[in-house]
Amino acid sequence: MSLHREALAVLMPGFATLDAEVAELVGEGLGGLCLFGANTSGDVRAVLAGLRAVDPGLVVAVDEEGGDVTRLHAHDPSGSPVLGAASLGAVDDVVLTRTCAAGVGSELRALDIDLCLGPVADINSDVDNPVIGTRSFGTAPGAVAEHVAAWVTGLRESGAAACAKHFPGHGDTHVDSHLALPVLPVDAETLAGRELVPFAAAIEAGCDAVMTGHLVVPSIDPDRPATLSPAVNALLRERIGPDRVIVTDALDMAGASVDGGIPEAAVEALVAGADLLCLGADLAPDLVRATATAIVAAVDSGRLPAERLSEAARRAASLRRHGTSDLQVDADALVAGARRAISIEGDLPDLTDAFLIRVTTPATIAVGDVPWGLPADLDVEPGADAGVVLAAAAGRPLVAQVRDAHRQPAVLDLLDRLGSPVVVELGWPGPWNRGPRVVTHGCSRPVYAVLTELLR
Repeated sequence: MSLHREALAVLMPGFATLDAEVAELVGEGLGGLCLFGANTSGDVRAVLAGLRAVDPGLVVAVDEEGGDVTRLHAHDPSGSPVLGAASLGAVDDVVLTRTCAAGVGSELRALDIDLCLGPVADINSDVDNPVIGTRSFGTAPGAVAEHVAAWVTGLRESGAAACAKHFPGHGDTHVDSHLALPVLPVDAETLAGRELVPFAAAIEAGCDAVMTGHLVVPSIDPDRPATLSPAVNALLRERIGPDRVIVTDALDMAGASVDGGIPEAAVEALVAGADLLCLGADLAPDLVRATATAIVAAVDSGRLPAERLSEAARRAASLRRHGTSDLQVDADALVAGARRAISIEGDLPDLTDAFLIRVTTPATIAVGDVPWGLPADLDVEPGADAGVVLAAAAGRPLVAQVRDAHRQPAVLDLLDRLGSPVVVELGWPGPWNRGPRVVTHGCSRPVYAVLTELLR
């Protein structure tokens, strides 16, 4: 294999359109492809078949976490067909978690997608975490570990590969690594007894890969984000062994490349010990080639040992999967699970003929701009005139759908001006003292079915 081809073999970019230019890159040796919502509105399997005709070894991955984070159902107002992590953590039934994961894996394999970039193994210790939230199974290390292991098991039973993320743990942070570089200021003892516990469970369950996160953990490496840190990658390699794959989080994120750019971040990640480099979404093929060129230059200069690149390429290629699964998920069982996941705080009034609003709140970058919530009688901006909203309700019981309201001062202000309506919290439930609240622990098709029963 040529050096240029090996350099491409460790890259996993995402593109707005999977066109002839992408096929050309695959022919040159591109090792991986990450699908995003822009790629899933058509016949995914047919598109991938065309690319695999160029190179059957292409590894295809997707962030299909269930619940809020779905790429395959990004265009469907009813959302993911399976419960998300926070809902599953609230139910606390590892059999249900395993079933949901098997359903996700079966769908991936039906489309000939190899790798699920999940489960999220982060413990959402910080209630104000802007990027993890409902993607986490909870706040207790032991319980999160059990569900992470169940998710890994379900995925692998379906024939899909599993990638636990974001090592060594992104839950106790209040900065979004898409936008800046978070710091996890915990000592080694706390890290071992909390953050690393779910990753140990994922590894024991046989996860095929682990993704590193863009955050600084001073107790391991005070200078570099985990993705680019030899110390963090060595710690992870010690735990996963010589054959499993270390995947980076997207290198277009500010936490990794704001200073040196994507090609430099790619070289640093490989030198640190990563194997498969997720580059990000909507990339230009020329940037991917420039990244490969930077990797080749690093080998030529002696900065990156040639054997390190070959090792990474071999590991990355091992994630290719074959075959499909006939595992089926009982939709009624998922709705039953959603009933157990939803909690009601306070006494609900009679909601007959309720007027349902949806308060506009920005999604995290990880979730993306996707439909959320039940169809509303009125969509409302946080700065809306409360009198206009109340007039539209015309005396009917008022119900407001929100996401992560405790992190949104403008949303809280609107709720106060509306006289504290019944609130449906579809995000992570923060502290609350504003009247009755329905907590769903995330969005999904089963959650919407139960909410419809409750509100309509």
